Amino acid sequence: MRLSEGLDLTYCTNIHPAAGLDEVRASLERYAVPLKARLAPDAPFGIGLRLSGTESRELLRGAALAEFRAFLDGHGLYVALINGFPYGPFHGQPVKAQVHAPDWRDDERVAYTLRLAEILVGLLPEGTEGGISTSPLSYGAWIDAGQREVWAQLTANVVRVVEGLVRWRRAAGRTIHLDLEPEPDGLLQRSGDLARFFREWLLEDGARDLAGRLGLGVAQAREAMRDHVQVCFDTCHAAVMYEDPAQALDTYRQAGMKIGRAQLSSALAVPLPADPEARLDVARALAPFAEDTYLHQVVARGPGGGLTPYPDLPAALAHLQDPGVTEWRIHFHVPVFLERAGLFASTQPQLRRTLDLLRDQAFTRHLEIETYTWDVLPPELKLPLRDSIEREYRWVQGEL
Repeated sequence: MRLSEGLDLTYCTNIHPAAGLDEVRASLERYAVPLKARLAPDAPFGIGLRLSGTESRELLRGAALAEFRAFLDGHGLYVALINGFPYGPFHGQPVKAQVHAPDWRDDERVAYTLRLAEILVGLLPEGTEGGISTSPLSYGAWIDAGQREVWAQLTANVVRVVEGLVRWRRAAGRTIHLDLEPEPDGLLQRSGDLARFFREWLLEDGARDLAGRLGLGVAQAREAMRDHVQVCFDTCHAAVMYEDPAQALDTYRQAGMKIGRAQLSSALAVPLPADPEARLDVARALAPFAEDTYLHQVVARGPGGGLTPYPDLPAALAHLQDPGVTEWRIHFHVPVFLERAGLFASTQPQLRRTLDLLRDQAFTRHLEIETYTWDVLPPELKLPLRDSIEREYRWVQGEL
């Protein structure tokens, strides 16, 4: 929905299980249409569309895209953002590290992203730029980060997508950016990782490659790179990594990167008491969050600020009694309106700080609510889904 501050506020439909285009439409009818009636009855209502690899192919067959656009228009819905991070199934079965597959070494990641670009060209409202979020290039454990040839391959594949985006802008007058999303344990985890990749690879080898592909000067290719490769600033991920939002945004600014979207959600923040028995209470309270579907990376912090990462919550629970650790941040997307959950806090203060900075700096026009863990939340945190999503919208509107 378009806010008076010149912002687009959407929610990401990766929240809804779907297998095939018919189920995607059914979920929009079940949730997005009633939410529009509640939140924007007399105005267009934006959605952040999640499409799997299979659904992206399905939507480009025959008249499917035109029919889907007509369906959206008929219900007063619009799409400016697509979630192109998870490629395969995202609910109802273990996802874990496979959320990164195929990664940016794989031709299918390139082809999938280009399909999403073609879809977004057909769905974007006139005069609106669009964004496709994507993974942090790969899962960190899959890559030897010291191998330059791997970085060269990753860069070349991103350039192939940027070439396509530039050609779509020339042909259709639609500007679409690829929004890279740092994530704990991804190859790109922090703002500095993404800024370095952008500065040292995309603006160097990448720009020269793009210039040759498009017949541009290198300076022109660098400008195209800045327009078409942007940041998906996920407030949950940044908080898990203990990144200060202002410093992270400054890191991107210094690298010449734009913020394509801010994804809004909070992580779990767990203060660890000194008493071992009290820590056992924390372990018991955390047990329901150690579920089998998603990775819930943990970053532990000691009193001196040192950080220790764990790839998933069960691995961290084995070290809960470490006396040198005073806090955990857990990659578990919890609702934006949730300040506390029993013994735990959330990283809502970091989210609020990000929204404060948005008011001052207007660093993006796209906000996307991205709490997707509703089906795996402990029972006491579950509410009717439409009511929960509406409550998240109301909270964000109130903060802005």
